[in-house]
Amino acid sequence: MKTITLSNRFRLTLPREVRERLRLRPGARLTVLDKGRVIYLIPERPMRAYRGLASGVSGRAFRDKQDRV
Repeated sequence: MKTITLSNRFRLTLPREVRERLRLRPGARLTVLDKGRVIYLIPERPMRAYRGLASGVSGRAFRDKQDRV
């Protein structure tokens, strides 16, 4: 786990290892979520990157509303 410091201009610098592992480049956009006292930085990916994510999934495995109790 790495520790980073918030600058006096409220900027963060991500460690090199994290940038390389996530393949972040200058100008990359990140979504910021705060849940209680935890901050999540989520890299935005183009929709093309999610192609094939659910391949092989059939709609038959889903339950109907009447089955949910």
